[in-house]
Amino acid sequence: MEPASPAKPTRKDARTNRERILTVAREALAASRTASLTGIAKQAGVGIGTLYRHFPTREALILELYRNDLQRIIDRAPVLLDAHPPVDALRLWFTEIAHYGRLKFEFAEIIHAATNNGQDDESYGPFLLSLALLLEAGAADGSLKAGLDPEDVLLQLSVLWRIDPARGGEKQATRILDLIIDGLRQPAP
Repeated sequence: MEPASPAKPTRKDARTNRERILTVAREALAASRTASLTGIAKQAGVGIGTLYRHFPTREALILELYRNDLQRIIDRAPVLLDAHPPVDALRLWFTEIAHYGRLKFEFAEIIHAATNNGQDDESYGPFLLSLALLLEAGAADGSLKAGLDPEDVLLQLSVLWRIDPARGGEKQATRILDLIIDGLRQPAP
């Protein structure tokens, strides 16, 4: 597994530089898989040495983006549940996962290699807990089937990382999410 990124810097300017690098890298790599680290550093307003101090390799930068994006998705589950009925919250959460799938599609080889095909992914457990929270809320209000296994649902969602965004991926992801949600709904009496 790729070594984890260095611990969060304690100096405010170092933290700011790191966050700027991540923000610019997220946009640059979403636009072009081959975005250069030099270009990312320049656009972030830092020197290449600063970028390499935070992310010693391109893979380390990609893995940190993966971790940050996945944590953001994990954190959204309870927020969505507070604002929406469970089935709507689940659908919105799945839609965010579909958008995130674009990064994973482009860099799946790096992520899978670094996480031993997900077996060593420290986000796996928290992701499943967030999914379980949404599924259980839907079961409790009767909108979703009871007893759904979060790992089974995650396996269904894994198709999202295989959708090529360059070939109508957003429309296809929407259709697939409709199928998944329909399969999770509690049938009408």
